[in-house]
Amino acid sequence: MILLLGGTGYIGMAFQTELQRRGQNFLTLSRSEVDYTRFDSLLNFLRAKKTTFVINAAGYTGKPNVDACELDKAGTLLGNALLPQTIAHACAATEIPWGHVSSGCIYSGAKISENGAVHTEKDMTKPAMRLLTEKSPQNILGFTETDTPNFSFRDQPCSFYSGTKALGEEAMAGIGQSYVWRLRIPFDEFDSPRNYLSKVQRYAKVYDNVNSISHRADFVSACLDTWKLRAPFGIYNVTNPGFVTTRHVVEQVEKFLKPARKFEYWASDDEFYQVAAKTPRSNCVMDVSKLLATGVKVRGVEEALEDSLKNWQPENK
Repeated sequence: MILLLGGTGYIGMAFQTELQRRGQNFLTLSRSEVDYTRFDSLLNFLRAKKTTFVINAAGYTGKPNVDACELDKAGTLLGNALLPQTIAHACAATEIPWGHVSSGCIYSGAKISENGAVHTEKDMTKPAMRLLTEKSPQNILGFTETDTPNFSFRDQPCSFYSGTKALGEEAMAGIGQSYVWRLRIPFDEFDSPRNYLSKVQRYAKVYDNVNSISHRADFVSACLDTWKLRAPFGIYNVTNPGFVTTRHVVEQVEKFLKPARKFEYWASDDEFYQVAAKTPRSNCVMDVSKLLATGVKVRGVEEALEDSLKNWQPENK
């Protein structure tokens, strides 16, 4: 029996849908039923239910965005760093393998291939980087699982959210048998306050940058496939291969949805952070070569984006 934690969240619901589609025997657990943030409570539950695999989709992201994490640092630390460590120890004690939904938001920028050398560029909004993205996208490389996070408490500035997500990976490292699945900016065809495509359409102004993104159903399917295929335990970047610029996403939204508005962009980082954001944002490109090498299949980002917009389902309809 598979145990799903955080099953009522945005990603947790997608796990429920995919597990049901696959005919998997699973159980969701809420903290009102069992306080799984407590080691003894979780340990006893795992033993009693003869659990074979645990999925942790619980965490603290902040609503409506990561700015809220700055106002509840204790809750953010508990949900993103202490909880993964607790689950890791409980699963290790019962010899149960498990998977943890982490985040690619522990990186900033991309790795750039130029003149036969590779270097890291944190700020992809620089004119030279914008030009490179447009003219030579093949030179924009993603961060791999072996790259040290550069948007964390150990490499600031970062948001408190990103800092705790990186800390969570550190806290569970080397404990038991686990997968760490790194999610980036979830989206799909279902209009939702948590959907990247919905957010882009509702922002007063759009912040233009370069990012890898994760189709929600593709993400959970890939995560479950790592376990199904018995891929080696460890960290996996789980995004749709490739990357997008916000301007390209807007162009696709205009093409397929034809919204009755004109999109405007923040003039600069300074304007964006002065007016719209209270804490630094992660914008980054991820490399998914390790995931694909296991045999897991994931659509390219362009196909996933276009499919989502072609099949767009507005909220409350």
